[in-house]
Amino acid sequence: MNKVNYQKELDKIIASIGDTAPTLLLHSCCAPCSSYVIEYLSQYFNITVYYYNPNLYPDNEYEHRSKEQQRLISSMPTKNPVCYVDECFDSKPYYDCIRGLEQEPEGGKRCEKCFFLRLERTAKKAQELDFDYFATTLTISPLKNAQLINEIGQNLSREYGIPWLPSDFKKKEGYKRSIELSKEYNLYRQNYCGCVFSRSNIL
Repeated sequence: MNKVNYQKELDKIIASIGDTAPTLLLHSCCAPCSSYVIEYLSQYFNITVYYYNPNLYPDNEYEHRSKEQQRLISSMPTKNPVCYVDECFDSKPYYDCIRGLEQEPEGGKRCEKCFFLRLERTAKKAQELDFDYFATTLTISPLKNAQLINEIGQNLSREYGIPWLPSDFKKKEGYKRSIELSKEYNLYRQNYCGCVFSRSNIL
């Protein structure tokens, strides 16, 4: 299967936007990853950052990252408005969905299930609130499979009837810019993806 250039797909959508900025429900994993994405996409979209990450461990990690996300949004100047909404933290859906995959290597089937869990919830929320698009910041990471994430998003788009905004935010030096913005806003940059399994890899 030929790889799709998702940045070019995103460029086409942006080029088609008229005078009115569409609404975008943007799933975010953390403030550092969202920094460049918000800076970039808020030029074209009215963004609501959706913070749904039941994979985070320990519990206080969720609160820490959530507060950093809100601090970034309140501090960063943007052309179009950026709002924030999250869900009450509950790790049970995560552990239910990855049961039996605890020994999978990082980046394997367990991560695929986690991507699906978070993106499906985002698609449902976007449908519920009648957004024009839904997307995720996850593709900014050099360690995340952008092809897989976009395929999940496209499948959910068909299922829930909400357009998926394709992305590969690491393109155009997006990841480099996220590091610069993290330093500029003094953001907490965690040294593991978020779950207990990724955390054990650094201990």
